[in-house]
Amino acid sequence: MADVRDMRVPAWRGGFGRLWSAAVLSSFGDALRTAALPLLAATLTDEPMLIASVTACGYLPWIVFGLLGGAVADRVDQRRAMWTVDALRGLLMAAFAAAVVLGHVSIGLLIALAFALTTLQTLFDNASTALLPVLVDRKALGSANARLMTGQRIAGGLLAGPLVPVLLLVGAAAPFLADAVTFLVGAALVASLRVGATEREPRPAGSTLRGEIAAGLRVLGRDRALRGLCAATALCNIGMGALIATLVLLVTGWLDAGNAGFAAAMTAYTVGSLAGGVVNRWVVDRLGRIGGVFLAGAVQIGALVVMGSVRSLAALTGSLAVFGLMGMVWNVNTTTLMQQRSPAGMLGRVSSAFRTLSVAGAPLGALLGGAVATTWGLNTPALLAAAFFVLSVTALIPALKPDVSVVEPDDGATTARVKP
Repeated sequence: MADVRDMRVPAWRGGFGRLWSAAVLSSFGDALRTAALPLLAATLTDEPMLIASVTACGYLPWIVFGLLGGAVADRVDQRRAMWTVDALRGLLMAAFAAAVVLGHVSIGLLIALAFALTTLQTLFDNASTALLPVLVDRKALGSANARLMTGQRIAGGLLAGPLVPVLLLVGAAAPFLADAVTFLVGAALVASLRVGATEREPRPAGSTLRGEIAAGLRVLGRDRALRGLCAATALCNIGMGALIATLVLLVTGWLDAGNAGFAAAMTAYTVGSLAGGVVNRWVVDRLGRIGGVFLAGAVQIGALVVMGSVRSLAALTGSLAVFGLMGMVWNVNTTTLMQQRSPAGMLGRVSSAFRTLSVAGAPLGALLGGAVATTWGLNTPALLAAAFFVLSVTALIPALKPDVSVVEPDDGATTARVKP
């Protein structure tokens, strides 16, 4: 059973409401871009490998810069880092929208855009993960993460997904221009936050970024729960890379459902995610956080098999709804466990180590998805993803052992024990 104190509701005052608003608004714009980019790519080429390369390059910066982004997030003012990154991303998206209007868009430009946006995201995401415990009581982190992710799903899928075809009728650049606006407004909201200075242990003389990154990796490696979750997430992200990179081809090609079918599929995923935010507390009460992640992965295997084997838009949307529901359970609990189990002042580094190692397989998955779609058919990446989810669930088994204690920081301070 999870500790009921985890279920306290976060206060909207004190900055959480503004952070929630900025995150939800940004997710709305991101969803417009995420849905529009593969559709734009499909108008530029019909080669699955080239379309998959856009997705793959969107993951690569986590491998190259992810650890550095976490170390920097622990050193700097996290609020300032977040609004600066959002402002830069807004300007970048505005420039891309102008390129689309002028007809200067190409697959190469899409790849460069995906790489640049994710490079900036490595700092933003780690800073955001570290900032949330400053704004929210530690005992309310589970509820805060669920509210953040549920709000992001509402804005990003339920609202933005169906809007993409409408915006595309206005012009190919419209979704990207809207994304630029959301980045800039989100930057203003984060900049308006008033938070005290984050408590950090003084860095030892001669401390280097390399040494601080290594300390974050050691913390992750010593905690059996986080180590198992990281390995499991890495494996499922290979499958996710294959699925995401080719989903537009699965819907518009194998199912011949067109852009409207793609929008319906993304909406179904969002609706399922919203349900996941509602049922997560019930799941955690009965299985604990790690048990909830295990259940989520097991159910997602079945959903992926349906996606890749049943040639029906109704079956696809239903399985995506289930997939989204369990994906929300997975994401809320992995993020909350990371925030609860990381030593004070090291959350940026631990989260970056987790994200970098877990995302590392996604570019490989995207390329694998493109390759198997070319060789064996547009439905096969979903079946490949199911195979990797089987490996992922297997990797979680050691983390299910009870009474896994929170890792102790290197300074020897005693930390509380948290039941997974």
